[in-house]
Amino acid sequence: MIHNSKQILENMLRTMAVFIALAGSLTIPCAAQKDSVKTLKNNIRVNITNPLIFSPQYNIIGYERVITDHQTASISLGRFALRKFKDIEGDSVGIEDQYHDKGFNVSFDYRFYLKSENRHNAPRGVYLGPYYAFNYFSREITWDIKTSSFTGAVNTNFDFTANLIGLQMGYQFVIWNRLTIDMILIGPGLWFLKVKTGFDTTLSPEDEALLLEKINGFVKEKFPASDLVFTGENFEAKKVAKTSTAGLRYMINIGFRF
Repeated sequence: MIHNSKQILENMLRTMAVFIALAGSLTIPCAAQKDSVKTLKNNIRVNITNPLIFSPQYNIIGYERVITDHQTASISLGRFALRKFKDIEGDSVGIEDQYHDKGFNVSFDYRFYLKSENRHNAPRGVYLGPYYAFNYFSREITWDIKTSSFTGAVNTNFDFTANLIGLQMGYQFVIWNRLTIDMILIGPGLWFLKVKTGFDTTLSPEDEALLLEKINGFVKEKFPASDLVFTGENFEAKKVAKTSTAGLRYMINIGFRF
């Protein structure tokens, strides 16, 4: 019985010691926090904005590394995805099925944490810097076409590519020396978009134009700033459309430093 009491007391003391240590880590002075922050140069983060805007399957994990006291470099990798295209019933060109989605994202950025604006070293505070992102997405779509010249199903291979390059400004919070909340507030840049569509059958120019116009509408819905044009001899021959446009990048990341 005495032996069990000693064990209980020892466990209670250990628990209290751990609790006091944790409480002390949350209440240490800012100066001590600043010194300890310097030793944590790595940050793993998850993008929580893109799944809400584009698709729940758009999942990106990033890694940020402190290069100097006021500079960091980042790389992000993951799956790029779009929600299912919403069709309008009653149109002569409708969607019968959507399947075999594939996509990925890779992006890089370099950040300059402004020494004049920040009390702490990187990666905490206001930052500016360039970014580059590459996105690829493909989807097979079965269309139900009902026109005067064609009635039946048509299968297409839809490929979408987006290159984004620009400058961004943001603010990163560091909480309890470990948790980070990274907010890219504004990231103006240029988007270079490309759409490639392949058909499994031959359609009349009129029916093909209707189908391509439908695809064009879906792309503009997901990327409102895009202005893809599916007309012209070049596209009719290669089934490829390209465009460049101004765009904005903004997102929120939640991370853990180590």
